[in-house]
Amino acid sequence: MNLDIFEKMDAPDLRNYIQFLLWHYRVVDAFWYLNIEEQFDEATADQLNERVWGKVTAMAAKDLVKRFDIQQKGLDGFVSALQFFPWCILVGYEIDQKSDEVMITVPSCPTQAARTKRGLKEYACKEMHRAEFASFARISSVGAIISGPIPSPGKSVTV
Repeated sequence: MNLDIFEKMDAPDLRNYIQFLLWHYRVVDAFWYLNIEEQFDEATADQLNERVWGKVTAMAAKDLVKRFDIQQKGLDGFVSALQFFPWCILVGYEIDQKSDEVMITVPSCPTQAARTKRGLKEYACKEMHRAEFASFARISSVGAIISGPIPSPGKSVTV
């Protein structure tokens, strides 16, 4: 990976580039899902989405813990690592941490909002998010059980 271009950038340009990368990350994810859904069907897209995000989230958690030297364990480690996760930033997770639980609320899902804006129906995201959070929790040394209600897509989600 050639990172030379970043050596010449000042802080505002670096932030601007990070915003571009996050936007592009979201767009790639959206088009990946839409094309699977179009070529095959929604059930196949949902199944692949769950598998992919379960896997890449574990990879992200492992990398974030290492890159940012996150030493905390349990829920503290989970929350510390999660704050760096791209979807946390993109979606704006609201994280309410207590001593024995973490509540993650998504007041508005940009993915579901984009789908309905384009006349598409909401997709079933519950199992994908369950896989995502369980994988992230396992790798970031939580050992927690992911539970709690995950309402239908497009609603406020608390896990």
